[in-house]
Amino acid sequence: MNKSSINLNERSRYLLKTLIDCYIHEGQPVGSKRLAEAAGLNISSATIRNVMASLDHMGLICSPHTSAGRVPTEQGFRLFVDTMLELGPLDKALADRLRKQLNPDQNSESLVEEASALLSEVTRMAGIVTIPKGGMSALRQIEFLPLSDKRLLAILVINEKDVQNRVLHVERDYTQDELNRIANYLNLHFSGQDIYQIRSRLLHELRQARESVDGLMQAAVALADQALAPAAGNRDNYVMQGQTNLLRFSELDNARKLQQLFDVFESKRDMLSLLDRCITAEDIQVFIGREAGLTQFDQYSMIAAPYAAGGEVLGVLAVIGPTRMPYSKVISIVDVTARLLGAAFNLPDTSSSMNKPLKPEK
Repeated sequence: MNKSSINLNERSRYLLKTLIDCYIHEGQPVGSKRLAEAAGLNISSATIRNVMASLDHMGLICSPHTSAGRVPTEQGFRLFVDTMLELGPLDKALADRLRKQLNPDQNSESLVEEASALLSEVTRMAGIVTIPKGGMSALRQIEFLPLSDKRLLAILVINEKDVQNRVLHVERDYTQDELNRIANYLNLHFSGQDIYQIRSRLLHELRQARESVDGLMQAAVALADQALAPAAGNRDNYVMQGQTNLLRFSELDNARKLQQLFDVFESKRDMLSLLDRCITAEDIQVFIGREAGLTQFDQYSMIAAPYAAGGEVLGVLAVIGPTRMPYSKVISIVDVTARLLGAAFNLPDTSSSMNKPLKPEK
């Protein structure tokens, strides 16, 4: 559901915000009596029940199992984050602590480790930071050759002289003519650009115009996504700490779901693909549940931001936790940490605007 298609009156908006605030702080389904107490409005229980029924019908809240109380849905959380969230500066003591521990008198590896640990410690959730890029990897040319058994050979020329060969597993066979057309398209539009950002740009454009692009464009995106993906063990890796913090949330007591999420953390490919989507963002990005594009993220949210120095984006940092995380506080922590981490790489300091909150993107 799109927030633009939701038309709530002032009372319904206030009660939805109050219900979500209660659920975030208490972690329990919110009944009409509890909502009435928290809202402090002089209205009858019947009126509150009617409003809750309406919000339920709109898909913004739901009743888990046989509980009489309601919890927010992903759509409800999205509306809350987009239109009801009150962002403010981070607590000064916490900001000073982050600044002190992310000082520039450390090497890159220590800074990334420290940032991941801090994100985990201060949010009591999982903190993740990608390792800074080691310079630009510019695509000069790409070619594709068909192999047997629905496989292709991608030949990449990087930074003028570095030649890389990657075998791609595809869903159908391609003719050499199709592969030449795809390679020509990619070379024409992306030659000279950093391969890290080409993938992100292509995937973004495909999501923005999924219904209007033709089959060849979709094939070009699919092949480029594989061919330009970070290789195992290369520079596009990340440090993650605090995964076990997720065990403390009572609503996430499904061991199978947690194991599936931990498998995503361990395999790294899907996580790197998700973090790729944040590398070119100007603001904080909030992924709620299945918005992340991964079924394993059901009941989880991720708040992420790129960190940059000297005008160059170095990587991404993020916090992963339950969908009922305190969004305002975590967004401020991610924002400030991203600014401080970029400033710590001995390049132009961005901390002067550190306490100015950013508007989160979808």
